[in-house]
Amino acid sequence: MVEVVGLRLRNGKTICLIVLFVIMALVIPLSSMAAQESGNFALLPEALDLAEVADHSETLVLAARVEMAGGTSGESDSEWGDESITPPEFEEEEMVTYADPLEPINRIFFAFNDKLYFWLLKPIAKGYSKVVPEPARVGVRNFFSNLLTPVRVVNCVLQGKFKGAGTEVLRLIINSTVGFLGFQDVAKQEGHLKIQQEDLGQSLGVYGLGPGIYINWPIFGPSSLRDTVGMIGDAFLDPINYAVTRTKYNIAVKGYDKVNKTSLTLGDYESLKKAALDPYVAVRDAYFQYRRNLIKK
Repeated sequence: MVEVVGLRLRNGKTICLIVLFVIMALVIPLSSMAAQESGNFALLPEALDLAEVADHSETLVLAARVEMAGGTSGESDSEWGDESITPPEFEEEEMVTYADPLEPINRIFFAFNDKLYFWLLKPIAKGYSKVVPEPARVGVRNFFSNLLTPVRVVNCVLQGKFKGAGTEVLRLIINSTVGFLGFQDVAKQEGHLKIQQEDLGQSLGVYGLGPGIYINWPIFGPSSLRDTVGMIGDAFLDPINYAVTRTKYNIAVKGYDKVNKTSLTLGDYESLKKAALDPYVAVRDAYFQYRRNLIKK
């Protein structure tokens, strides 16, 4: 009897592993063509792009603390004293439940991404940051962001934000010339022309398409059904996919971009994970909240 039970358990584990590898085999090749500017690896929401929008890191940590407190404000016996721990942008939001029917699988991928970050990406990014000075790493980040201007321009037009599209075109011209091919963000520094964070997922949301179910992809990290479709669509506007057609070189270029961005945001994910009782829930809720705020703009 014991042998039969043990055999069944082994068979069950084998089937789960086969299913897991099949899913990863289908998803990971997609990374060579579907990567976009948003995201600094796989742990914090892709759309947050903390490498380019560093000021949102504090919001994420506060959101995690909100999740710990049950999403309510009021008195607290923590180090925050009697002040509300709810960030201003979260205080007026109604309670929203998010569709997560794939949570068991999502948690497996979340754990996979977590280990990949601590065992591989973080050590590489830390070593890279010690060799390459921060100004140079910021320049590289600006360069890759400048290359992805077509994604932002097209989605500004799709959303009827023609002023934003014009801003992006001006940014491209200025940064590609006097900004030394985009390594310097002269348009923002001198012309006060801020980057327009727009993507196809937001465009679909503006037209009324809901996020659908939550998906935590291996490598890509937090997403939704709508934003996954948007990510694939934006890939067709990514100049890198046309300039670097060989898959291995394409992955290498985008892998370097990920390492560079991560080197500028080390500690953000660690702070969120330390603050949250359940990092998976904190990241999921922060992702949906941030995407909703982007669409409302």
